Amino acid sequence: MLEVENLDVFYGDAQALDQVSLTASEGELVALVGANGAGKSSLIRTLAGIEKLRSGRIRFRGIDITGEPSHRVCNLGIGQVAEGRQIFPSMTVEENLEMGALLPRARGHMKETMIEVFAMFPRLVERRRQLAGTMSGGEQQMLAIGRCLMSRPELIMFDEPSLGLAPALVQELFATIRALNARGLTILLVEQNVAHSLRLADRGYVLENGRIVLSGTGEALLNDEGVRHAYLGIGTAPAGM
Repeated sequence: MLEVENLDVFYGDAQALDQVSLTASEGELVALVGANGAGKSSLIRTLAGIEKLRSGRIRFRGIDITGEPSHRVCNLGIGQVAEGRQIFPSMTVEENLEMGALLPRARGHMKETMIEVFAMFPRLVERRRQLAGTMSGGEQQMLAIGRCLMSRPELIMFDEPSLGLAPALVQELFATIRALNARGLTILLVEQNVAHSLRLADRGYVLENGRIVLSGTGEALLNDEGVRHAYLGIGTAPAGM
């Protein structure tokens, strides 16, 4: 479904991504892990058409979307749940959801999709007339996911979705992501909680200093000594890691 080949992204003279390549097949949950500043959010933003790449290629369902603006990327079926949620705080819950359905691919299905979102997040039904900025962090994250679903995506990119959430809400969040994947949605997950994301993932990639340094199944990466040492604080790193 998604093919990324040799992406180079710069901010001025600073290189954020260096020859990054990855794939996601239809229905897969792919995790992207790495330390803060490794380039994970830069990759998500580049795939979403927000950041401009210097070189490389991005294909979605065989269509070359390299350099396409974000509205076209979204309308092709790539959704994003951004870091920090980025809801519209002065609009109601319902208005936020309606904003998510303004794309041509989604506009004609607004009512039925909203019913589906409310079925998944009953709390949003209770809050539908409430200003989004007055809700709790967990409720705002539900809204951010719901707004993304309103665009009827085929692939959803999650950028640090558990950031700032209480532990109990984190469990609910991962259950939601698992449920979305079980419905057939392809997921690209960037998450600070490495153990949780790799347990969920079919496959994963480790990003360090803008480069992919390791890839494999979620289980294999979770059991890799280097990953366990660097990101889980377990064991001793092998020589050269």
